[in-house]
Parts: sequence; structure tokens; C-alpha cells
Amino acid sequence: MLKAWLAHPLTRGLDLNDPQTTHLRRRIVREKKFLRQIYQEWYQQIAAALPPGVGPVLELGSGAGFLEDYVPGLIASEVFRCPSIDIVLEGGQMPFANAALRAIVMTDVLHHIPDARRFFAEATRCIRPGGRIVMIEPWVTPWSRLIYERLHHEPFEAGAKDWAFPSHGPLSGANGALPWIIFTRDFRKFQCEFPEWQVLRIRPLMPFRYLVSGGVSMRNLMPGWSFAWWRALENLLQPWMKSWAMFAEIILERVTHRGEGKPDDRSTA
Repeated sequence: MLKAWLAHPLTRGLDLNDPQTTHLRRRIVREKKFLRQIYQEWYQQIAAALPPGVGPVLELGSGAGFLEDYVPGLIASEVFRCPSIDIVLEGGQMPFANAALRAIVMTDVLHHIPDARRFFAEATRCIRPGGRIVMIEPWVTPWSRLIYERLHHEPFEAGAKDWAFPSHGPLSGANGALPWIIFTRDFRKFQCEFPEWQVLRIRPLMPFRYLVSGGVSMRNLMPGWSFAWWRALENLLQPWMKSWAMFAEIILERVTHRGEGKPDDRSTA
């Protein structure tokens, strides 16, 4: 009964794989003041982490967000047709020329991609040397495991043997622990399989604010005016963020290898 009461009335009982649910979540993100400030902070971090220069920036999983307000010319994509996106695509097969992109960015998306290896192979092909992948993703800590494994609706399997998982729909399949698995537990494996990528930063962050915001699935648990207080509390916990964080900012840079060709000049789509 408590879970049913906490569910946001706009999306209660709706199918996650229905594009209408994503459209309603876009409205929720904009209308919930506390949650909107979280996304604004994340988007500012993503925009600041983009590599210098010009060139297309692709966002995966754009349907519920508003990153286009922070990254001019952003190519907004989603796995199904919904308002406010530019192109429908999947992370494992992207319709761009070799080295056409300056960056790929995403918020809470990597852990929904059922075959991460295919995504990184495509990103390696599509992103030019010096380009980046910038993402905000769930992270594994003692605190986050308690929350994600017991209270969250998505699977969170830090012990999963593989980076892939079965998907029963474009959004219902997930492993929230996947980013940590790739970039901490299996990091040497990642380096061996994808030597084109250098990790510039992994910054654990935000142990409480997303939780008390209610996210996109629950009602507000805290008023918008309390946002600054919660941020101040989290700032005090910075020395212990490896134990408390629920998310991480992850920045990868595409390095140039000897003999690698220059970007071609074909159309980006």
C-alpha cells in the first residue's frame, strides 16, 4: 500500500516500454522542482565535460530530459518515437559515419543497454579521436546497494558474470550495477577489449538528493526549497562518497592510435 501511495499519479501502473510513459516522465522532470534542479546540475556537469571544438554531440535516451537546453545543436535520440527527439536509434547500432561525432552523452542509460560491448564498439567507430563519452549512471557503494537492491524496481546485480542481460523491452531490461562492473570490477577487461578509451574521471556523487526527490517514478518526498540544504549535506560527505554515493559521473576520452585514419567527411546520418 505504501509503494502504491508513493507512486507518482501520472505514471502509476503504466508500462515502462510505452512511449507515453517516457513523455509523461518528461513532464514530471520539469514540474518537480527538486528533481528538475538535480537534472539541471547533471546537465551542467555534462556540458562542462564535453571536448572543445565543434561537431555533433549525440544524446542517448533523451525522451524524458531537456539536455538540449544546455548543449546547442544536440542530437536527441530515443529507442522509440516520442516528442522532442531527433532520431530513433539503439546504442548498439548507430547510423553515423566513422568518427562523425564529437561526443556521446547519456543520463541513466548505459545500464539499460542489453549489450554494452556492442555499444562501446559502435561508440569507438562513431566518435572521433579526442572525443568523449560522458555519462551519469548508478554506482555501487554499501549505501546504494541497500537502496537499489531493496527499494528500487530495476535489477541491480553487482555479481552478474557478464555485461549483457536479457531485455524484455527497450526500457524494462536493466542492471543498475553495470557501470560499476565495467569500470571498477572488470576495468582491466574493459582496457583490454577497448584500448581506444581512456578513463578521464569517475566521480561518485549524490547519495541522497535523487532518493528524496522521488525520481521520475514517485511523488515528491522533499519540497524544492530544501534542495540547497541537501546539497550542502552531500558536500560535507565528499570524503566518504565512495561509501555513500548512489551515482557516478563517468568521462571517457577516445585516444588516437598509431596508424589510425582521420575522420571521414561523409554525412553524420
